[in-house]
Amino acid sequence: QVQLVESGGGLVQAGGSLRLSCAASGRTFSINAMGWFRQAPGKEREFVAAISWSGGTTYYADSVKGRFTISRDVAKNTVNLQMDSLKPEDTAVYYCAAGNSRYYYQAHNYNFWGQGTQVTVSS
Repeated sequence: QVQLVESGGGLVQAGGSLRLSCAASGRTFSINAMGWFRQAPGKEREFVAAISWSGGTTYYADSVKGRFTISRDVAKNTVNLQMDSLKPEDTAVYYCAAGNSRYYYQAHNYNFWGQGTQVTVSS
């Protein structure tokens, strides 16, 4: 009922920036939160950032605070993740997620997921 498509991943040197976007379609009226998770090889999927859809309140993992900024464009049904001061440890597949829960930090509270986009940060 909700489809998510990520874009904007790529290869960047340490200290550089990337901007990820996620476009939602379908029954988007049911969305309370949208977030970003990431997963590196051999690692569990981890929370990166989230935003409440109605109020725009933002939430960040400690590892990205001050470097990443999540935002939304309600009219375009789009959520963005501006990633600055990238580090090699940020390398992962980044997934966009949407859900009707207000528990933002746990992956199981999200109902819909994008296909993922690769972010690689070279040292």
